[in-house]
Amino acid sequence: QVQVVESGGGLVQPGGSLRLSCAASGRIFRLNTMAWYRQDPGKQRDLVATITSSGNTQYGDSVKGRFTVSRDNAKNTVYLQMNSLKPEDTAVYYCNAKLVQTPLSRESGYWGRGTQVTVSS
Repeated sequence: QVQVVESGGGLVQPGGSLRLSCAASGRIFRLNTMAWYRQDPGKQRDLVATITSSGNTQYGDSVKGRFTVSRDNAKNTVYLQMNSLKPEDTAVYYCNAKLVQTPLSRESGYWGRGTQVTVSS
């Protein structure tokens, strides 16, 4: 089985910074694209950032220039550095890992349980 676990959330003042981490573990043959999403209660889950295994990145318009996604392939871990945080960044942040479990497997996506980020004074 595969586990995806986020960490690093918390309460931060507007203008502050947080760094989220997401580690994938278990039966993993190849870890492909990893992504961060966020969701407010009652709203849809929105894409924040993605990073491919080769390091290509994409960002949602609302976080461009403030958030940076990176990964450590040796640790099967993705990071989200969040700077200049705003109250509207408050949400539960979820990690998604697309991976292949065996050489003959198809790619599947796995979600973590999320970590709460609250931006408030």
